[in-house]
Order: sequence, then C-alpha cells, then structure tokens
Amino acid sequence: MTPGQGLSTGPQRLLRRVFGLRALRPGQAEVIDRVQRGLSTLAVMPTGAGKSLCYQLPAVASTKRTLVVSPLVALMKDQCDGLRERGVAAVQLHSALAAADLADSQRALDDGSAQIVFTTPERAADADFARALQSRPLGLMVVDEAHCLSQWGHDFRPAFLELGALRRALGDPPVLALTATATPEVTADITRALGIPAAGVLRTGIYRANLHYRVETLDSSAARQARALALVRDSAGSGIVYCATIRAAAELHQALAGQGESVGLYHGRLGRDERAREQDAFLAGERRVMVATNAFGLGIDKPDVRFVLHLQLPGSLDAYVQESGRAGRDDGDAVCTLLYLRSDRALQRFFLGGQALSRDELEAVRALADQGLGGAALTEALHLPPARVRSALALLRGRRREDIDALAERYRERRQRDIDNLERMVAYAQSGACRWRTLLQHFDPDDTHVDCGHCDNCLRMAAFRASVRERSDDDAEAEPALPHGQPAFAPGQPVRVRRYGDGLVVASAAGALDIRFADGTTRSFHPDFVRALGAPRRGTRLAATTS
Repeated sequence: MTPGQGLSTGPQRLLRRVFGLRALRPGQAEVIDRVQRGLSTLAVMPTGAGKSLCYQLPAVASTKRTLVVSPLVALMKDQCDGLRERGVAAVQLHSALAAADLADSQRALDDGSAQIVFTTPERAADADFARALQSRPLGLMVVDEAHCLSQWGHDFRPAFLELGALRRALGDPPVLALTATATPEVTADITRALGIPAAGVLRTGIYRANLHYRVETLDSSAARQARALALVRDSAGSGIVYCATIRAAAELHQALAGQGESVGLYHGRLGRDERAREQDAFLAGERRVMVATNAFGLGIDKPDVRFVLHLQLPGSLDAYVQESGRAGRDDGDAVCTLLYLRSDRALQRFFLGGQALSRDELEAVRALADQGLGGAALTEALHLPPARVRSALALLRGRRREDIDALAERYRERRQRDIDNLERMVAYAQSGACRWRTLLQHFDPDDTHVDCGHCDNCLRMAAFRASVRERSDDDAEAEPALPHGQPAFAPGQPVRVRRYGDGLVVASAAGALDIRFADGTTRSFHPDFVRALGAPRRGTRLAATTS
C-alpha cells in the first residue's frame, strides 16, 4: 500500500511522527476521510484491521475533544496508556480506576486539558458526566464495539441505549461507530440509534485469509475431551479454548494442567483480581493456553494467538466470529476449530430459555420503579437477576405505559431471532460447504462469496477432485472411494436431514452433499448428517436451484 494513502500532508506527518506508521491498512483511509470531514460513520472492519487508528489519528489532528465510549475496561486502559506514551493527552473514567486516578482524570475533563476521553457506556449515561464534557467543544463521539448497542447483538449492553440521548445533549457531534461483526439487523439498530445515514455504513468485510476454520464431530463428551487434550498438545504457539459452561472449563483446565500444560482459567465467577491476574499472565506469555467461558470477551488483544478451539457450540455465528477472531491478529496463520456434539444444540437452547423479557416482567418493573424502588431492592422484590432488571429499566426509560406491549413483542421477536441464530450455528457445524462462505453470507447475504480454498471442507473437496483427476479414463466413471463407514449418495437420491426434512441429492462428493428441498433451496451438508431414504430415482429431472 502507498504510504499514508488517502491522507493529506498534515495527517501523513502525524501518522509517522505520533504513531510510527508509514502506511494505512485496507479500509482505514476511507473511514478516516469521513471522520475528518465530520461525517457520521459506521465502520464494520475485521478484527485486527486497526479500527482504533480510525479515530485516534483524526483526534490527534483535531483541536476539539474526542469522546470514546467502550465496554472494555482492559482495552480502554491499553489504548489510553499507549496514547499517553505518544504524548497525547488521553484520560479514562470508569469505576475500576483507583480514587486518585479517577480524580486526576476528572480534573483533566473539567479544565479542558483532556484531548481524548475514554469511558464506559454506564458512565456516559450519567448526567454529571455529560455536563462536564461540555467544558470544551466535542469534535467526535466514538462508539467502540457498537454491536453491543443492538438488542439483536450477541453482547447487548442496555447502557448503550442511552448514547443517542448523550449525543443530542452534546450538540449532535459527528459519531463514529466501530464493530467487527454486524448483520443487517444489527446494522439497522446501530444506525437508527446513533443517527448514521445509510451512506455512512462502510464495510471492509470480515474475511481474514490467515484464519483456517475446522469442525470435528464427536459422538460423546469423553471423546471430545480426549480430542481437545490432543489438539492443545499438538498445536504450536499460544491458544484459547472456549467452553460454554464454567463446569466444562474447570474440568478441561484441570485435565490440561494434569498433562503438564501451561494453562490458565477464566470465567465470570472468579473475583475481579483473579480474572485480571489470569488475563495478564496469558497476555504476557506466562501461560500458553487460556481455558475460558465467553466472559473472556471483547478486547483480548494478544496478536500471536495461533489457535482458538471451541469445546462446545457457541450460541450464534456472531459470537463465533468474535471469539475465533482473537486468533492470528499478527496476520500469521492460525487454526479455528469447533468440536461438535449433536447435544450442544439443546444446551444452547437452555441458555436462551430465559432471555426474553415478558410483558408481565416489564409491567412489574415499571410498577415498582414508579413506587420509587431501585437497585437491589427492586431486584429482590421481583426475584429476577440484576442484569435482567437493568435491561428492563433501560428499555422502559422514557417510554409510555402503552409502549409496553410493543416492547414485549419486540422481545418475543428477539428470542425467535436468537433461536434462528442458533440454528444457523448448528447448520454451520453440520455443513459440507466452505466455512468462510457460510460465515460471510451470514453477515452480508446479498453479496456473492467464493470458496476460501483453505477450510476443512474446501481441502476435503480439493482432495476429492484431485483423486478423480488421477484416475485413468477407464476408471473415471467408477464410484469414488469414500471414507470407511460413510454411505454413498448419487444424484437423485431421496434423503432426510434432521430439521430440514426430505430432499433430493443434487451433487455428491467426498465430504459434501448438495441437497435440494421442497421449498426450492439447496443446502450443503456433511454426509454424516444425511440419511438415505431409498434408491436413487433414475431419470429424476433436477430443477434449477438456489443456494
């Protein structure tokens, strides 16, 4: 790339002098250009694409203050410390700061000396904080991990819903929303809440050629545990193993430690200090492997992670891309493996069971809040989890009593969408199609995507085609050899796929079957998930299909 491509002379100098960089990464120039022109923007950029520079460079070049709202205290600290080392007046304000540090940051905010202000959405929602920000003109408001704003997002944080009101209170400054993953539904939520026009949505894609996706199907929990131990043992470099439950994480951590592995453990029931120690040890290279639940979440910025292993099925493709995307941030090759049991789907359905707020719950929260109850008293009176009560309060704030029916309906829609997202995750695990193409179509269904050529399914298909080419002309029409125990399927074969119903085989190859269903769609499956219903229908005319 041309050094400083897309930048004027002043920002080019700052790029080199302040940040020590000579070139921009793909997508950065267009985002920075919009920010410098004062145009509100949603940038959907892959993990490791350098999203932070898209606001840091314009902020340093501007005479106005920049506000950065982020849910990630650890990443906020890293970015703030890094900017200070470069001579930029950056401060952070959040509840995890020591009292003296918080007081220093507050003084810099009040006297106008803070050039870049980092804070959490919870702090940003405070009226006193908004008043303090008004001591100096705000040139840009940044919302990092913006998918957390969406009720359809996998990391929804109720406090993000207040950011639209904060922006209005600050005089509607330009806003830059940043995320690595946003489906069309999530994109619509973000742009509507923050007032970003359709023309302001920039997508550089999520594809990263250095990530190699794999799925292995196991038939028991014991087999999966043994396979996980073997994969960790045989994988070079550092890695993360994600588990769906604390119990599974603790058991695998114990087993890995028992085979002499340098391994840490991270989950939400650990104390804050213990979590910080485990995270710091992993980031510093003192632990080779981290076994974690999804509490080991956003903002884990270790560039040399060489593998991410999912012991159990995540709840959505959105979550899977975020978690697996923590591999290979240094652009080196990394392997992302999912170990799949059919029973995983039932576990995730259980997790989804209590997520949707009912009309009765919303009514109860409204009634007790109107009586002056709040905080722990409200939670105790309703016998609901604190996070659930906070979500209800955030959704009800500023709404009329007659809006509750609409809110309840929206939450019913959300629960159905969560179920649909889980089914897409299951379909990914069972698919014989290119892994990357499946992921890309989830986030951008209207675009056309080609096979990556390096996931497990692509490599399996390439090996099959190579074996066909190697046969002599006399053997070319013979049935290809299939792995031991795998049934042979021919075009026209009636088959049944669980959850999808009956269909006809359109094309058959080692490791992948294309099946046309009654609704006219064609999907690709691994043969292990397909059951033959009878002999192939000779002379069956296969209509044109859609994928």
